[in-house]
Amino acid sequence: MPSPSHPVTGAKLKPRLDRDEHNDILAVADWGQKLSFYQLSGKQIGKDRTLTYDPCCVSYFSKGEYIVMGGSDKQASLYTKDGVRLGTIGEQNAWVWTCRVKPDSNFVVLGCQDGTIACYQLIFSTVHGLYKDRYAYRDSMTDVIVQHLITEQKVRIKCRELVKKIAIYRNRLAIQLPEKILIYELYSDDSSDMHYRIKEKICRKFECNLLVVCSQHIILCQEKRLQCLSFTSVREKEWVMESLIRYIKVIGGPPGREGLLVGLKNGAILKIFVDNPFPITLLKLSTSVRCLDMSASRNKLAVVDEHNTLLVYDINSKELLFQEPNANSVAWNTQCEDMLCFSGNGYLNIKASNFPVHQQKMQGFMVGYNGSKIFCLHVYSMSAVEVPQSAPMYQYLERKMFKEAYQIACLGVTDSDWRDLATEALEGLDFDTAKKAFIRIRDLRYLELINSIEERKKRGENDNELFLADVCAYQGKFHEAAKLYKRTGHESRALSMYTDLRMFEYAKEFVGATDPKSSRILMTKQADWARSSKAPRAAAEMYLSAGEHLKAIDIIGEHGWADMLIDIARKLDKAEREPLGKCALYFKKLKHHGYASETYSKMGDLQALVQLHVETRHWDEAFSLVEKHPQFKNDVFVPYAQWLAENDRFEEAQKAFHKAGQQNKAVKVLEQLTHNAVVENRFNNAGYYYWMLSMQCLDIARESDKQREEMLKKFEHFQHLAELYHVYHSIQRYTDEPFSSHMPETLFNICRFLLNNLTKNIPPGISKVNTLYALAKQSQKLGAYKLARSAYEKLQELHIPSRFQESIELGSLTICTEPFHDSEDLIEGMMCYRCSTNNPLLNNKGSMCVNCKQPFIYSASSYEVLPLVQFYLEDGISDEEAVSLIDLEVPPVDKRDSRWQHMDNGELQTLRMDDGVDDAEEDPFIAKMSFEQGGSNFVPVKVSRSVLRSMSRRDVLIKRWPRPLKWEYFRSLLPDVSITMCPTCFKMFHSEDYELLVLQHNCCPYCRRPIDEPN
Repeated sequence: MPSPSHPVTGAKLKPRLDRDEHNDILAVADWGQKLSFYQLSGKQIGKDRTLTYDPCCVSYFSKGEYIVMGGSDKQASLYTKDGVRLGTIGEQNAWVWTCRVKPDSNFVVLGCQDGTIACYQLIFSTVHGLYKDRYAYRDSMTDVIVQHLITEQKVRIKCRELVKKIAIYRNRLAIQLPEKILIYELYSDDSSDMHYRIKEKICRKFECNLLVVCSQHIILCQEKRLQCLSFTSVREKEWVMESLIRYIKVIGGPPGREGLLVGLKNGAILKIFVDNPFPITLLKLSTSVRCLDMSASRNKLAVVDEHNTLLVYDINSKELLFQEPNANSVAWNTQCEDMLCFSGNGYLNIKASNFPVHQQKMQGFMVGYNGSKIFCLHVYSMSAVEVPQSAPMYQYLERKMFKEAYQIACLGVTDSDWRDLATEALEGLDFDTAKKAFIRIRDLRYLELINSIEERKKRGENDNELFLADVCAYQGKFHEAAKLYKRTGHESRALSMYTDLRMFEYAKEFVGATDPKSSRILMTKQADWARSSKAPRAAAEMYLSAGEHLKAIDIIGEHGWADMLIDIARKLDKAEREPLGKCALYFKKLKHHGYASETYSKMGDLQALVQLHVETRHWDEAFSLVEKHPQFKNDVFVPYAQWLAENDRFEEAQKAFHKAGQQNKAVKVLEQLTHNAVVENRFNNAGYYYWMLSMQCLDIARESDKQREEMLKKFEHFQHLAELYHVYHSIQRYTDEPFSSHMPETLFNICRFLLNNLTKNIPPGISKVNTLYALAKQSQKLGAYKLARSAYEKLQELHIPSRFQESIELGSLTICTEPFHDSEDLIEGMMCYRCSTNNPLLNNKGSMCVNCKQPFIYSASSYEVLPLVQFYLEDGISDEEAVSLIDLEVPPVDKRDSRWQHMDNGELQTLRMDDGVDDAEEDPFIAKMSFEQGGSNFVPVKVSRSVLRSMSRRDVLIKRWPRPLKWEYFRSLLPDVSITMCPTCFKMFHSEDYELLVLQHNCCPYCRRPIDEPN
């Protein structure tokens, strides 16, 4: 415990009301004129407080916030809980020996030395100041708390002395202490900044009733006197009023020139500028002023007099605008000119302009009004009450004062209030206010409407009823909108509105039966709606009723209702090409070929009809159409050929290309077919394709003069290749297959023909090894041992496949046992029918006579040499003349019956022997066959008109080549040999062989021409 050096005359424990306060505090007063504070542990708290008297008693208030002490100074004094003297409670005539505080109250009882007992009631007045949303008030008598009423931030300023007065203005705060005045300022201009710092100190004692602070001055009010001091304590102005000052308020202004609003007890209301020594009298009332405020624009003045009556004046005209009873304070809204509020009798009253007052209950004292917040002082606490501004806003709306209502709404109303304001303004055609209100609630739909109206107004539209009709339509007042549209002459808009809303019944009522055009439009729109509502059949029927055939056809076609579609197509006039064309397209999509064909036929669109047949692969119908209209030949045969090619029917495709005149494509197909046949060892097909290629080249040569020479060369080349591949087919079958259908003599002849005609460049696919091997085998069988030896020797020079190796080696050995000559019968078979020379079985110079160079004519089946000699016409004799000469009378013969029978049915030319022998000596053709022996050049047989006249038609075979080729003429020298020539490929056959092959294949064995096909 403490042990002071002087007698202790009073000690008191501080009441511990806070459970979190762990230390008990003991206040000790001694006659060393000191006040000390200790913990129970004996540790002193803070420094000793020096007293000016000898204390005799110490007592705490029941909550421990204040200390009461008395002693030799014959008075009781009030101290803070930290020992700071606040003031005197009461003075006595003797020492005060004891003092006590009534629990939970402000009553203090003193006991004196002379036996006097005194009781005092302490009243703690509110010391505070307010400026807009900043409120400063005294706390614990020595502290100042500044509260931001919007953000609820608070800051405490400790002064450690009794705070007597507080004034606040903008960024300034003035605090009056017993011996000085402190001037504080904010650190920054931020509206939410709460950091204060000392700007100036005025170290003088002042006595005043009211304290006001400005940007650069403080104003002291003492009864009738007003003094203006700078922050450096220089008195700059002084005003003496005629009566006591009851109310003073800073109403703003430039720094150093602020204005003051002063209310006097005699009812005078003055305006004073701190830089002007002369006050300005605003009004003179008959009663004392209790409260004052001026509106934001300085045009209106609100006064509360001593009878609690609120009076509102127009400052300029001094006219009393209105008055209200039961008011003890008033404040204008700092953000709205025409709004004020006042409090009294437990009610808060809000008045807008000259509308009736809106009341609501409120405890306390109203001291400020900023936006939608009202600042209310209840006992010692200040609070910001959020007051909705709906009531005054609706009062303005009732009078169609939309701009004023918007200003009220900006102070704070609900979203529904904003919508009501926007709607009312829109209906009142105040588009600017409506736009601002709709922006507040983010209603884009109405904003689009307003923007469209503004754009129309810019373009010169000024029909307010039309604008109002649009507004009604947007608000759902459709019938009212329709009436307005009709009144303004815009019936079409009403119709569009009803149809857009699918209110077709109302639309029909609106239109009536007098306007068929509008009825048709209405029907179309109803059909549009039915279509979007997934009722397609109904929509289609409506479109048909409205005459919208195209839309109806689209719906019917998309849903595949072919029966409805064909009904429409049949009812449409053939001149309506677009809907008919659409019907046909949908028939094609639905694969109704017959309906599509019927529709195109009705339209007369042959091109589309041809295209339809082609696309649907109805080739027979396409061909029949081409027969009637040849101009569409290419449109049919080219796709037909392509279709055939895609379906691996290449030969038919080639013919189709040829029919279409697409020679290049026909040739290309044939070349590909030929290449494939050779690669796949289908040499019979390869020969046939080369023959077809040669004929294609001949056609091109006939049609194109530029390409004639080139095409004729290709014709000869392809004819040669066709014959080679045709004969090699038999050799390939003999070497690759176990059985052969050919006689040994035929194979022997085929091998010799092939070897005689092979040039240095052997065509692809033809094997010389296979040919020599087959020739060796057949020669050995038929007794041509010399030829067999030669074949085996040549084989030794070639690369022999392993499958032939053993057989060839064996054959090479066995042939050594045979004679060194060939059979005479075989040699006689190679006699030249022109010069009767026996030719070798193999001739390196080709298939011609070694003596007269006359080319051999072979049978295209057995490849024996036919008894034919080719002859040529002398210059000046045309093919037609030659045929006519040959067809004249039969040359003179002896008296015996004719031994020749000639058959010519237009397709086949046949010579048959009857009896007897021709008298060669009397035949002038025999004489023409003579030639000079030993010549190296071939001398053709040329005949004159007389020779031609002497010939019998039965002896002559003619190859009637198409232009630009010349016809070829052949004379049979052995009439007993019957020869048949194919009229297409002009290949010669022994008649018996030809007939047998035709019976087997039903076509020519070489060119595959069907036997029943006309030439």
